[in-house]
Amino acid sequence: MKHLELFAGVGGFRKAFDILEKDLELSMRCVGHSELDVFANKTYNANFETKNEIALGDIVEFTVHEKNIKNLENFDILTGGFPCQSFSMMGKQRGFDDIRGNVFFNIIDILKIKKPKFILLENVKNIIAHDKGKTIKIIENEIMKLGYKNLYYSVFNTEKFGLAQKRNRVFIFATLEELPKKFEFNEKAVFDNFKKNIKKSSLLRQKTVLDVLDKEVEEKYYLSNTLKPTILANGSKNFKSKSEINRLIARPLTATMVKMHRACQDNYFSYEFLNSRNPLEYLKIEYSKEEQAKHRIRKLTPHEAFLLQGFDRKFVDNAIKCGVSNHQLYKQAGNAVSVNTVYAILHYLFIKNELIKYVL
Repeated sequence: MKHLELFAGVGGFRKAFDILEKDLELSMRCVGHSELDVFANKTYNANFETKNEIALGDIVEFTVHEKNIKNLENFDILTGGFPCQSFSMMGKQRGFDDIRGNVFFNIIDILKIKKPKFILLENVKNIIAHDKGKTIKIIENEIMKLGYKNLYYSVFNTEKFGLAQKRNRVFIFATLEELPKKFEFNEKAVFDNFKKNIKKSSLLRQKTVLDVLDKEVEEKYYLSNTLKPTILANGSKNFKSKSEINRLIARPLTATMVKMHRACQDNYFSYEFLNSRNPLEYLKIEYSKEEQAKHRIRKLTPHEAFLLQGFDRKFVDNAIKCGVSNHQLYKQAGNAVSVNTVYAILHYLFIKNELIKYVL
């Protein structure tokens, strides 16, 4: 199966394809990838063999010239987690009025010419509700105008697929091919297949963050006494929230976690919790904010952040060897697509529903 990965980031889609190839002895090959961020490209190239494929770079510039698209090797599936800032609940939600939202139409430029059999896109949950449902309708209409008669979209939570992070994302699937009569595309159908048929795989598996977090880390990851009260605070006069540390299932990782938001948004853990004889019993003890501030509290390490997205430690080590900083690694982990979720969807589509027959 030949694959084009757009808005690749550090290669979450590609990582899922590689694991599926290894587990099922299938032939998977990436013909090209696009990514604008210099540091994400460093991490990508440090972990994948990209010598014989096209690096599209800036997809806006690439698609300006039709010949660039025509010169691409034909491929079976196009994937991409196209920029989500303009659709996010946390952003200004300008959608297609924002240039970052408009790059969707560069995907359409490629689809018009190459017409791959399958499309799998990812975005934030809010894209479904954005502009009273008009945004997702535009996406659906633009793709179906190209002849993709079967198009589905649904929300998937990373926590369901063996990673200890609550992360809801929309996946959009479309195909030119015929689908089984009772075909469904939703979290339940994919999860049922994951639970029954993917018991043995090369995926990372976590029940809670305790399967990921190190008991001892470098001192630089611990919060200062000055910062702890701010991190633990339940908001301010104009913004109220419930700040919690030591959560067994991590909050969604954010690209801006390096900025150290409050514990209502990012993930923090105490040394006392991680090193207690029974962490689950420890959680039953109720501490006041003042008492918590006396504990040693730390943020995630880059390795832990990537693990929560389904990337192994070696993946991070390879990036560090190429000079990628912790600051950039946090950003990359927050922007990444969860490997396990993509793997579960691919297995459901191509193995459970036998769509692999269209690319053999």
